[in-house]
Amino acid sequence: MSRLSSRPKSPRPSEPELSIRIDLDEDDALGPGKVRLLELVRDLGSISSAGRAMDMSYRRAWLLIDELNRTFRKPLVETQKGGGGGGGAQLTPFGNEVVRLYRAIGADATQATMGHLQSLQRMRTPGR
Repeated sequence: MSRLSSRPKSPRPSEPELSIRIDLDEDDALGPGKVRLLELVRDLGSISSAGRAMDMSYRRAWLLIDELNRTFRKPLVETQKGGGGGGGAQLTPFGNEVVRLYRAIGADATQATMGHLQSLQRMRTPGR
């Protein structure tokens, strides 16, 4: 598990957040940033728009999508070439399932650890 958030950051969370990074092996991981990129591709219909929404270059976004597509046995994102109607990208049904499973793992882990997270929050210095 890592410190990266699986949700968009709020300026000051009122409760601690649990962040999940799943190390699939020593080279491949699925974490909040990659999942957020997938969700934005799903919602915005393009890799470039998803990258812009995350303040990321198109090249960086494309490389992450390519890495994700190679990590799993089926592609998570399919692209359409540009042209008269323009290009685009969409999550495959398999990609949607990977996102759903990641979010379910995060929700289950947060539920299971909420008491401990609240205890840590109470142990913090007030006002920090």
